[in-house]
Amino acid sequence: MMLGKYFKKTVFRKEHTADGVVPEAPQGILKKCNACKGAIFTEDVKRNLYICPKCGNYFRVHAYRRIEFLLDDGSFEEWDQGMTAGNPLGFPGYEEKVRALQERTGLTEAVVTGKGRINGMETVIGVCDGRFMMASMGEAVGEKITRAVERATKLSLPVILFACSGGARMQEGIVSLMQMAKTSAALKRHSDAGLLYVSVLTDPTTGGVTASWAMLGDIILAEPHALIGFAGPRVIEQTIGQKLPKGFQRAEFLVEHGFVDRILPREEAKEVLSEILRMHGKDIEVSSEVLTLGDGDVKRSLAAPETGEKTSAWDCVQKARKKDRPVGEDYIRELFPDFIEFHGDRLYGDDAAIIGGIASFDGTPVTVIAEAKGADTKENIRRNFGMPSPEGYRKALRLMRQAEKFRRPIITLIDTSGAYPGLEAEAHGQGEAIARNLFEMSRLTVPIIAVITGEGNSGGALALAVADRVLMLEHAVYAILSPEGFASILWKDASRHDEACELMKMTAEDLLNLGVIDDVVPEPDGGAHLAPAIAFRQLDRCLVRQLAELDRMRGPALAAARYQKFRAMGAPAPQKEEQ
Repeated sequence: MMLGKYFKKTVFRKEHTADGVVPEAPQGILKKCNACKGAIFTEDVKRNLYICPKCGNYFRVHAYRRIEFLLDDGSFEEWDQGMTAGNPLGFPGYEEKVRALQERTGLTEAVVTGKGRINGMETVIGVCDGRFMMASMGEAVGEKITRAVERATKLSLPVILFACSGGARMQEGIVSLMQMAKTSAALKRHSDAGLLYVSVLTDPTTGGVTASWAMLGDIILAEPHALIGFAGPRVIEQTIGQKLPKGFQRAEFLVEHGFVDRILPREEAKEVLSEILRMHGKDIEVSSEVLTLGDGDVKRSLAAPETGEKTSAWDCVQKARKKDRPVGEDYIRELFPDFIEFHGDRLYGDDAAIIGGIASFDGTPVTVIAEAKGADTKENIRRNFGMPSPEGYRKALRLMRQAEKFRRPIITLIDTSGAYPGLEAEAHGQGEAIARNLFEMSRLTVPIIAVITGEGNSGGALALAVADRVLMLEHAVYAILSPEGFASILWKDASRHDEACELMKMTAEDLLNLGVIDDVVPEPDGGAHLAPAIAFRQLDRCLVRQLAELDRMRGPALAAARYQKFRAMGAPAPQKEEQ
């Protein structure tokens, strides 16, 4: 008996990439996953957001399907639906090919644009569809994206664009190339208006799209394992005559090399994007809770807190270095529970010694940057023992510039034995990176609060501490370098470190008296490591108060006051005129 006629044949289209075969969105009753080779019911894949339920492999998603599971029901308003490609070069057969694709896909072009809501937050959205000439960018695609960005600018709305593209459309030649400039220029105007642009890179994102609007996001996210690059893998291999390493040009590779903020699993996309929109939804306002704090709630410390016997400087150093003392990640977890971490300097790499991202603090969106030691040996190795490289300082500066654009206060948490003194660090411009941070931080017009939580040594600490308020935990230290280094340079005897500590004036009390810091945050008896919860609470209270104080001063006046603050450090006292 012939059974073939009772079953719908599933056609598999194989597309080879650098890492193997990439699956297409399922058609028919069953679909074979080209990653695990398993047969999967199409409906199961749809319900699972086009992710293989067996192995987690990502299928490509049609534009309208992505809009359907990303936007709130009934909220999508499509723009420029009827816009279609012309034939600017008179390319033979091009118009026929476009018409055939329109009939087969139900699309007029390779991108769908419009306006909608994600968990109630309004945004302009654009989604590329790889079924239409691999979402290559011709004049219609460039025009639709440009119009969407321009309308977003007029409406003061954020933009989210989902990239999926083979690059420029060959049939449109130089006209296609010009779309790179056009879309980028529109996004620059949108950015200058202080508006948010989120770029989401999906598989594949290549060529002229990568070299224009896809890589210009304030925040750049990427789906797991997505192919992302300017030149395609095949082109690179043919050019250099070598096989590419596994994982090259994949999303994770770009995170490691500093060009993508974070990986965005498809099942988390709606919640993560809505959180990002929420934190950029309005101008910064200090919460009413903060503004109504009275003097009785938290009193500013005008002198070092009284804790009984005076702790020696060397004792402070030892407490600051305690292995079980809370580290940057601990403070972020406890003080900023909705923290979203971003990666990369957009130039070369990502540095795990510096953690940075956005969060809410008492209802106020803030940018948080922390020098991060590890809580154990393995984590310390990953974070280079809290010694940042140039990539870390450049990541921090990128996030500070982003905070400036969106009017977010900046909170930095400092705990480092110093900037990393390695060969690569020097080759990548360690000195320039630190200098650039000092230069730029001096003129930012948003509030900056720096907190020395443990060690704060040398320019590696100062690179995050050009702030309106510099706070220190009671047993933290802040100095020109380590006491061992100080003793070695001056006396050629590192064992005289305790003597050096007293001379260096590196404790919170000393630095408050010198006017180098602005406030001391009390620690629990014996140090923050003995009762971390108390330390977190004390810092939380201090930050609330300091943000409320700084909220009264905004813009150029804030930058001018910060300049005068550091201008006065080390200035000679005025001479009395002789009578």
